[in-house]
Amino acid sequence: MRKRYLASLVLCTALFAACGGEKKQDQQAGDNSHENATDNSMVSPNAGKPASKGETLMAQSDCKTCHKEEMKVIGPSLKDIAGKYPNTPENVDKLSDKVIKGGAGNWGDVAMLPHPNISKDDAKEMVSYILSLSGK
Repeated sequence: MRKRYLASLVLCTALFAACGGEKKQDQQAGDNSHENATDNSMVSPNAGKPASKGETLMAQSDCKTCHKEEMKVIGPSLKDIAGKYPNTPENVDKLSDKVIKGGAGNWGDVAMLPHPNISKDDAKEMVSYILSLSGK
């Protein structure tokens, strides 16, 4: 007789625990919903925005080998370039020629290699993107 009560007690306890556990999990999920939110604190403010044609062209070229957006590597940072040259059609034209032909002297003794395989229009897109960084 005792075994019968003990078995019933264990079965009822297991059922109550199972039912109560779901509610507790639901409550915990509701209480911790902020944990499922995406943390974007380390994401660039431009993340999710479509890249400009110039930015895409630069990503496909070897530009990032020598130039980073905010840090001088071999050549000046892109933001330093944007700070030195106002975004005017004349500067876009002049700098796109420099991208294609290469050159030295404006930023020190290290020469920028020529990029003769880049079209004038593509070079202008790239330079326009670089000069747009001054406002960021």
